[in-house]
Amino acid sequence: MSQIRRHWFSKTSAGVILGFTLALAFAGLFAWLAPGGLAAPNKFQLVMWLIAPIWLTTLSLCFLFFSGVRAWLWLGGANLIAYAGLFACRHILR
Repeated sequence: MSQIRRHWFSKTSAGVILGFTLALAFAGLFAWLAPGGLAAPNKFQLVMWLIAPIWLTTLSLCFLFFSGVRAWLWLGGANLIAYAGLFACRHILR
């Protein structure tokens, strides 16, 4: 039980901060890669509403990590990969 309490703040902060940035990246990837691309009419509304469920799912799942450091490292790595994909989409699919 003390293991869970000791890492609670670091896991929560990883889920809140890195989970939010990951949700933004995934929503951006959806905007670029879904049918119609960025030019699809009214797609912005769906992309906007995708952020909350992705963020909350990430925040919920961050407590499954063994430690807060692992949560920060894994979510940080996922952010790097997601933003690299977003960068690639912006420069390849122009």
